[in-house]
Amino acid sequence: MTDRRLWSYKEIAAHIKVQPDTVRSYRKHGLLPPPDHVENGKPFWHPDTVRAWVASRPRNRGLRPD
Repeated sequence: MTDRRLWSYKEIAAHIKVQPDTVRSYRKHGLLPPPDHVENGKPFWHPDTVRAWVASRPRNRGLRPD
């Protein structure tokens, strides 16, 4: 079963161990995948989207995802 929860900047930041402002900066600079959902102007991502992005980041290649 696919995880259908949605993560905000806060959950993504906790997952990759950075501050939410860092994740906002990643999005601003085009480093974050497009959001899976936008509600009231706020972006959200499915955990699988974030995990795939983390796994594809050059400095994280070869590391085991959480």
